[in-house]
Amino acid sequence: MLMDIQSIKQRFGVIGNSPLLNRAIDVAIQVAPTDLTVLISGESGTGKEVFPKMIHQESTRKHGHYIAVNCGAIPEGTIDSELFGHEKGSFTGAHESRKGYFEVADGGTIFLDEIAELPISTQVRLLRVLETGEFLKVGSSKMVKSNVRVVAASNEDIPRAIERGKFRQDLFYRLNSVPIFVPPLRERKDDIHLLFRKFAADFAEKYRMPALQLTDDAIKVLRDYYWPGNIRQLKNITEQISIIEREKEISAESLAKYLPGIRNSSVPVLYHKTDEESFSERELLYKVLFDMKRDMAELKKIVLNLVEKDGHHADFEQTKALLVKDFGQDLPAQEKKIIDQMEISHAKETDLEDDEDYEQSEIIEESLSLTDKEHEMIKRALEKHRGKRKNAATELGISERTLYRKIKEYHIK
Repeated sequence: MLMDIQSIKQRFGVIGNSPLLNRAIDVAIQVAPTDLTVLISGESGTGKEVFPKMIHQESTRKHGHYIAVNCGAIPEGTIDSELFGHEKGSFTGAHESRKGYFEVADGGTIFLDEIAELPISTQVRLLRVLETGEFLKVGSSKMVKSNVRVVAASNEDIPRAIERGKFRQDLFYRLNSVPIFVPPLRERKDDIHLLFRKFAADFAEKYRMPALQLTDDAIKVLRDYYWPGNIRQLKNITEQISIIEREKEISAESLAKYLPGIRNSSVPVLYHKTDEESFSERELLYKVLFDMKRDMAELKKIVLNLVEKDGHHADFEQTKALLVKDFGQDLPAQEKKIIDQMEISHAKETDLEDDEDYEQSEIIEESLSLTDKEHEMIKRALEKHRGKRKNAATELGISERTLYRKIKEYHIK
C-alpha cells in the first residue's frame, strides 16, 4: 500500500511524507472505486483540490467528465441554473435552454468546492440529487435523471455552520459518507522545507535564475512559522523571494521580511485559530478586529471608566448593548464573546475626566473606523491584482461571493 501511495503522489505532484497526508491519500485511494460521496475538509490553501482529481482518476468514471465548481464564486441568483440548468424564458436573460453541470457530467464526477457557501434552497435541490439522482431544471416541471459522483470540500467547520442555520444537517450526513481531512502545513513540519525546495527549483527554471538556498537558521524559521495560508502562502512567498532577492542564499533575517507577523528572525507572532473558532463570511471583519487590537484595548479602557464612574450594572449592560449594535446587529456568538470576555473589574479611580457622551461618541467612531478599514483593504487588494476579484478574494481570505457583495455595498468601482 505504501508503494501505491508513493506512485499516486508522483502522478498528482503531491510532495510530503506526513502520516496525516499519507492517511488522507490512502482513504482517497480506497474510496475511489466506489460511488460513495466524499467530503474533504481542511483549511484554505492546503491542496484539497488535488483529492477529487485523484478520486476521479482512480475510479471507473475516469473516462467521464470531471467538473470542478467553486460554489462561493457563483452569485446566489444564478447558482441553481449553473448546477441544474434552465429552460428558455424561465427568468430574465434566459434566451435559450441550458444544461447544468449535473446534466453535463452524467457518468462522471462533480467537485463542489466551498460547499458551505451554497444557499439553503440549493442545498435542498442537491440533497434530492444525491438521494434519487433526479432534479428539475429552473423553470421546468420535467424530472431529469443524472448519474453523477459528488465530491465536496469546505474550509469551514460545517457542524458549526449547521448550528448557525447556514447548512442542512441531513445534507451534511449525506455528503459525509467518507470524510477526508487534509492537514494544515504547520502539522507537516518535515514537509515544509521539501515543498520550499520544490517551489524554488520550479521558479528558478521558470525565471532562468539560480535556485534559492536556505541557511540553517532560515530553515528553522520556515518550520516554526504558523503558515495561515498553508501551501498556497508558501508557494507565493517562495516566488516573491526568488524574484526580489539578489542573494540566493537566504538567511533567517531575509526570510522573516516576507513572513507577516514575525518581529524577528526567530519568533513567529501570528493569530492562531483555535478549535472553537470558525471563519465564515465575516472573516474579513474578524481579521480587521485583530489588526486593531490596540484600538480595542483603548475601547476596553473606555468601558471600564464608564462602569467605574457610575458603578451601576444596568449602565454597563446598556453600554455593552451599544457596542454590540455598533459592531454589527447580527454578530455571531464568537464575535459577541469578544465583548463578553472583556474583564470588568472595580479598579481605583482614574484621572480621566471625559464625560459619558464624549466616551460614547469615541465608541461609535471606533466602529466606523472598522468599516473604513475594511473598505480600504478591499480597494487595495483589487488595485494590487488589477481588478481580478478571484485573486483579491484569495488574498483577503474570503469567498468571491462575499467580495462581490462588499464591492456593491461600498460602491467600489
